[in-house]
Amino acid sequence: MHTDFLTAVFEEHADDEAFAFRGDGFSYRWLIDRISLFHRQLDQQSIGAGSVVLLHGEFSPHSVAAMLCLIERETVVIPIAPSSEEQCGEFLEIARAEFEIRVETRGDRHADEGLLISRTGLAPDHALYRRLAGAGHPGLVLFSSGSTGEPKGVVHDWTHLLTKYRTRRHCYRTLAFLLFDHIGGLDTLFYSLSNGSCLVLCEDRSPEGVCRLIAEHQVRVLPVAPSFLKLLSISGAYRRHDLSSLAIVTYGAEMMPDTTLARCTEMFPGARLMQKFGTSEVGTLRSQSKSSDSLWVKLGGEGYQTRVVDGMLEIKAESTMLGYLNAQSPMTEDGWFMTGDCVDVDGEYIRFRGRSSDLINVGGRKVYPAEVESVISGIDNVAEVAVFGEANALMGQIVCARVRTTSDEDPKTLNRRIRAACKQSLENYKVPTKIEIADEPLTTARFKLRRGESL
Repeated sequence: MHTDFLTAVFEEHADDEAFAFRGDGFSYRWLIDRISLFHRQLDQQSIGAGSVVLLHGEFSPHSVAAMLCLIERETVVIPIAPSSEEQCGEFLEIARAEFEIRVETRGDRHADEGLLISRTGLAPDHALYRRLAGAGHPGLVLFSSGSTGEPKGVVHDWTHLLTKYRTRRHCYRTLAFLLFDHIGGLDTLFYSLSNGSCLVLCEDRSPEGVCRLIAEHQVRVLPVAPSFLKLLSISGAYRRHDLSSLAIVTYGAEMMPDTTLARCTEMFPGARLMQKFGTSEVGTLRSQSKSSDSLWVKLGGEGYQTRVVDGMLEIKAESTMLGYLNAQSPMTEDGWFMTGDCVDVDGEYIRFRGRSSDLINVGGRKVYPAEVESVISGIDNVAEVAVFGEANALMGQIVCARVRTTSDEDPKTLNRRIRAACKQSLENYKVPTKIEIADEPLTTARFKLRRGESL
């Protein structure tokens, strides 16, 4: 069985807590029993090897049990978190899932929650699905954010993706902050399950809600996105709760401004700060930051290789996707995934500069948005900032910034402060020519900065 190593962990830790959710504890024995219950329900619907299933769910013990059950049955699972529901119709059309499953979740571990199963009327017929079925392997489909066009359906073989979790590591109580349909969220889940740890499941992802859970459950590991850490700093919630249990704070999914990282070392004086990196296409790599206050990181680990070609990171991994459902392969002829991430190199360490697709060309000179965002992010009263390029007849492009403030401020005063700070820290051509004030969040629920998009 493809999850035999997980079953062994569950049985070994049967009486230990697997999940903390809505004030209740769910043991690994409960998880084993719930998976068995779901198997019986799926038997009744003839959902088995090769079936393609859209699984609606947030991180809950029941949704996790449903996912594990579907993996054991060698289906192709397409997890959809609530933040992705508005695109569900588009995802369904691309993936051609034949079943949709919703999990009833009332939060009571004694309640007999079941699976709400419906047929879509669609017929999945794709070479990648046939490849999985021919090998007798379960599959996973994740969708890209689609911010620059149609979202891409990334197809994985679970047997390859789960290989790295067969090696036992640390048993740490961890908070599940990243999403149910996000590669980072799945990494958190399977790292925790494979080590018999307790995963604290989070419904309220506000700074106050997260800090409350950390203090209440003595969380040791907090995996989050930099945008959340900036909001946490502004909110002051870290001062109102005891976060001394934290040993490790990991960050990823988006660029980390060095100004935000500096604040994190003050917010978490007793914790180690670690940068993580992963993509929907290759999974999450093991990483080692040079230090807690450094953005230089070493990537790799068993099953992963990295190289830098023309200033851009490429990865070769055993866990690399099988391909896209609806796009051409991004692989080189010799099997390396082209990430599109521009990096600097210092020996074994790299530092991310930004996506090549986000580069701004000002009269032939390159501007990395993240560099400008880091400066503006450190200015008082700035909650979020997105820097992007806009076409210009004379310069090719100009630098633009969209800013959301913590409190109301006269736009002219804010513009003067932003330009003054940028002129002090950046070359003139990197200073924003146009500054807009935004009323809505600039970061999506999937932790992607909306650069240049209409709000």
